[in-house]
Amino acid sequence: MPWITYLPGASPLVLDSPHSGTAYPEDFRHACDLKTLRRAEDTHVEKLYDFAPALGVAWIEAHFPRSYLDANRNTTEVDTGLLDGPWPMEVATDPVVLSKVRLGKGLIWRATDEGLPIYARKLGVEEVLARIRNCWTPYHAALAQAIESAHARHGYSIHINCHSMPAVASSHATDFPGEVHPDFVVGNRDHSTSSEALAQRVCSHLRARGYQVALNHPYKGVELVRRHSDPAGHRHSLQLEINRKLYMDEQTLEITSGFDDLKASLRSLVELLLATDPRVL
Repeated sequence: MPWITYLPGASPLVLDSPHSGTAYPEDFRHACDLKTLRRAEDTHVEKLYDFAPALGVAWIEAHFPRSYLDANRNTTEVDTGLLDGPWPMEVATDPVVLSKVRLGKGLIWRATDEGLPIYARKLGVEEVLARIRNCWTPYHAALAQAIESAHARHGYSIHINCHSMPAVASSHATDFPGEVHPDFVVGNRDHSTSSEALAQRVCSHLRARGYQVALNHPYKGVELVRRHSDPAGHRHSLQLEINRKLYMDEQTLEITSGFDDLKASLRSLVELLLATDPRVL
């Protein structure tokens, strides 16, 4: 099966969902039970934005699960202790990056958000390289193409990297275990992946609809916004985290009554961004 969906758009806006995949590959061979693994998903995020392609918005979606390969990590973020042989590619040395790898949240997850081991085996080097070829590379290529096409048509692009977050941070999920999350977190890596004005416009719009919104804490944005942004060249990327309590039961993964209101708010945000030229903010 194809591991990503790419729907080209005609507008300056590009949306992507790297963590909502629910197709678990046969070669995963995980020891952790599926119910526990599924709590790592940004479950139903693709449904929250399913209106977007009809508005001319480009859409990229991963079908592989985040715990199999995290497209929002660099290929250097490899936990070499997971492997049965020497890793042939570059490995990250940045302490900030390595803090996530130590939590078990690198390119290939070692542990769940609760710290439970995912594998009872070593992973083959070629096995991990194949995951990069089949999942990471086509995902990033599709996103790059969508952003380049939007920018070529309009002279600017706005990219929203779509995520969800638990109501309360798990023990091994972030550097802030136990933190109670707001309704939304907008991230642009301290204004390095988008203009501050664009980030503030998104925050203001959501606050005006009654939501609690934080900017760059505890999620600043990771590889997808870092790699595919260039605000000085009018390529703006923002990460948008939605609190799962707004639309789903975190234990059963069932959609709740708040789903439709949240979806309407997201549609209003997309419509705002379609009418926004960040060059004149």
